[in-house]
Amino acid sequence: MKKILFLFVLLANYLSFSQSPYTLPQLKYTYAALEPSIDSTTMIIHHTKHHQAYVNNLNKAIAGTKLESLPLEELLLNATLIPDAVRNNAGGHYNHSLFWEILTPKKDTKPSLELFKAIETNFKNIDSLKKLMNQAASTRFGSGWAWLILTPDKKLAVTSTANQDNPIMDVASVRGIPLIGIDVWEHAYYLKYQNKRTDYLGAIWNLIDWETVSLKYMNALSNPLLEKIEKDNWKELKDFYKIIIETCHPLEENNFGPIRELSGELYLKALILKKSTIPTSLKHEKTKLALEKMLILSKEIHAMVEKNEKEEHIRKKMEELHTTFHEVQAYCMH
Repeated sequence: MKKILFLFVLLANYLSFSQSPYTLPQLKYTYAALEPSIDSTTMIIHHTKHHQAYVNNLNKAIAGTKLESLPLEELLLNATLIPDAVRNNAGGHYNHSLFWEILTPKKDTKPSLELFKAIETNFKNIDSLKKLMNQAASTRFGSGWAWLILTPDKKLAVTSTANQDNPIMDVASVRGIPLIGIDVWEHAYYLKYQNKRTDYLGAIWNLIDWETVSLKYMNALSNPLLEKIEKDNWKELKDFYKIIIETCHPLEENNFGPIRELSGELYLKALILKKSTIPTSLKHEKTKLALEKMLILSKEIHAMVEKNEKEEHIRKKMEELHTTFHEVQAYCMH
């Protein structure tokens, strides 16, 4: 008996350690509970087939890679840097997990006072919000999602994304933390509504769990992810990073061709960066001084290239610029 018990414990431990990083979330209601707005057959297929496929494919795509140890939100933040298979399936898993959370069979749930005031401030009333959400969803060509999000400046906004992208991702035109996500892929509604997406959009509001959405709103206000999105959304810094890669990195192999060709663009990007709006969380003296130094160094490098000065002098200035740039990057990470 002891031997059998010991083997059972070993097996349990093995299973716990060999579990994939991501699993299909359990629903807080039955598949039939959302009828008539969403039929049970659609729910079963949507949850156990489509969502499960995103989970399986995500685990497969990250298996044995460094991405396996990253939180889901970190994968989303770096959507442009990760393989498409990871981006699509990480988005599919996150989006559907949110979708199930904000649906409920309970009738007439209400937003909290805090969320209600925010809706009034940004959209006048809930009906206006619903109208904007439905417009975003109905005009999304092909497959995708409509979103209510909290932006980095802590305002509510309505937006939409294609496929399984979402507003956390660095590919999104409007970024923030999702509070409501409405799935407008055909598999979300076609069995019941066929091509009548607007009928589905009218019915989905019968299921929105405003209590859960209100809780998500309050949590989002103090979520560190909001600050990360704000910093990551600093487009001018990203543009400068691209020119740094094109000019500084070749110097490691004694290739001065790119900096001689692009010194003017380097200076221009530094000037644009200096004039850009610094994220609120980074508006301190160190950031301003670093940007000023980067502009001065970029101007000096351009002048040195124009005068055809010695390569070792140019390299020294470039190394100083590279170090200063990484100081600003470090501020963005803390």
